[in-house]
Amino acid sequence: MPPRTPPGLGPHCVGHRVVVRRVLPGLTGPTGGPAMTDLLGVMEAWDGSATVVRGEDGTATTIALADIVSGKPVPPRPSPRMRLPAEAACRLSNASWPAVHTRPLGEWLLRASGGFSARANSVMATGDPGVPFEQAVGEVRGFYADHGLPAWAQVVVGSATHARFEEAGWGTARPGEADSHFQIAAVARALRTLRGNLPADAPQVDVHPRAGEAWLAIDARARAHPEDALAVLEGPRQVGFVLAGAPDRPPDRPPVAKARVACEDDWAGVTDVWVSPDHRRRGLGLVVMAAALEWAAERGATTAYLQVRGDNPRALALYERLGFATHHTYRYLADHLADPTP
Repeated sequence: MPPRTPPGLGPHCVGHRVVVRRVLPGLTGPTGGPAMTDLLGVMEAWDGSATVVRGEDGTATTIALADIVSGKPVPPRPSPRMRLPAEAACRLSNASWPAVHTRPLGEWLLRASGGFSARANSVMATGDPGVPFEQAVGEVRGFYADHGLPAWAQVVVGSATHARFEEAGWGTARPGEADSHFQIAAVARALRTLRGNLPADAPQVDVHPRAGEAWLAIDARARAHPEDALAVLEGPRQVGFVLAGAPDRPPDRPPVAKARVACEDDWAGVTDVWVSPDHRRRGLGLVVMAAALEWAAERGATTAYLQVRGDNPRALALYERLGFATHHTYRYLADHLADPTP
């Protein structure tokens, strides 16, 4: 007779937070029936006869499936990092994606990198610029004119600063493109889920300290701005470039999947997650994410963050599985009143 599967539970719960009601063999409850108790924690294993749940106190408990009365997945405990102000979260993203030229404007940050990436070529307009708004906008225009770039601003969607820019005639810099979500997750939670879901035939994965030829081979944006791109990509104090491919892959051959991860204190920023179109739907996104977060965890990272566009449902679904939740949403605005020619 096949073993009974407790209602609401199964191998799909491995890596997730669950609550399990179970019988305590040999003990009697207050009504004279079997004693029962609830266990809240993360399911770490399931083998068809028993499951292992690590409780909130860190203790791992093996529970026979026959002793389980009921159970279900429950939402992860909200991270206190979700209470981090948007301004502080934006500063974190600067640490993992440092612009070549920067200048503070109060709490704002002017950034220019020869046109490589919007984030490194826009003013981070969060907090107080320290001068009247009209004066701040004038300084923004002057800075980008000096660098031969259009004036762009990165703003938190729905913020007072967002509204002020739009009132001043600034509009969406990328019409038709969805806003980007800044998402965070606990590294340990994400790794538990990843370890239980990696494909059996995963390719070899390496993490390099530099963005080599193979990593850059499929990045047209970086190849168009090679010097500035390398300065930004390799700029963080601790950064790793993840490559997945066959063991005999020539050094200059593009990988089947890649990612980039940068650490600052106990935070890890993950960027540039990419899987070759010919190798998608094989779990390779999970493979490079696991390698990136393992590398980060070895360097003391406890919280991971990433930026994902709202019109990328596949990536959003993947990150949700790993425990990522949106902290805030941002948008790039362009100075539509200025001469469009830099």
